[in-house]
Amino acid sequence: MQFRWKFPLFGKSLLAGTILAGALTLYSTPQLRAEDCRDRIVHADHDLHEAAAKHGWDSPQAAKARERLNSARAWCWDRGHRWWDEDAKAWRTERWDDHDHDHPPH
Repeated sequence: MQFRWKFPLFGKSLLAGTILAGALTLYSTPQLRAEDCRDRIVHADHDLHEAAAKHGWDSPQAAKARERLNSARAWCWDRGHRWWDEDAKAWRTERWDDHDHDHPPH
């Protein structure tokens, strides 16, 4: 005699829903991480340019904003070995120059 599991319809639906939710989560996670990465860098870059315009490129406020920009880039690099270059509007896979925002853009 063979034993067969008997799941009610609710149990089957719950199992199928759980599997679908898991698959969608795994599929969407890299895209969400990329958007979060880009948003962090865009925000930090904007804050740097705002601090520089308000207080000057050599001000303590701009230096602190530069640190936040480098931290945002490092966060992205640690998670995907790439970072968003807001000035070029492109993903970069090579390490950035820590001093690329030390002077005003040309």
